[in-house]
Amino acid sequence: MLPGGKDGLDQRLRRLRGYPVVVNLWASWCGNCRFEFPLLQKLSARFGTRVAFLGVDSGDSDDAATTWLRESPVPYPSYADPHHEMADGLKVIGLPDTAFYDRRGKLVFLKQGAFRDENELEGQIKKLLTEKS
Repeated sequence: MLPGGKDGLDQRLRRLRGYPVVVNLWASWCGNCRFEFPLLQKLSARFGTRVAFLGVDSGDSDDAATTWLRESPVPYPSYADPHHEMADGLKVIGLPDTAFYDRRGKLVFLKQGAFRDENELEGQIKKLLTEKS
């Protein structure tokens, strides 16, 4: 779990310019987040060389988040967002949420709620890869 909250995430997003980026907002206590995690694990491994993935643990304790990531590891970093700064910035109304940024760092799509299945998430990632920048 990386500290830094919104500022740390914003710095990482700036360093990732040139790559499409998928940012998943989650919490260990969120049932839909837990449902969605295996989809993100699988597709981040599949697309990880072409698309950058980041996580944002929102409104969670460090201990709970660390335990969850140990039990369900993902191959990308997650940032701690204990005060919902990132979620508030995106104007989300609940968790999970997934933000898709184009190669210029522009938010092009925000999925509020969990993806239903792997095909839905994969379709959105493929769409992100074809975005004109």
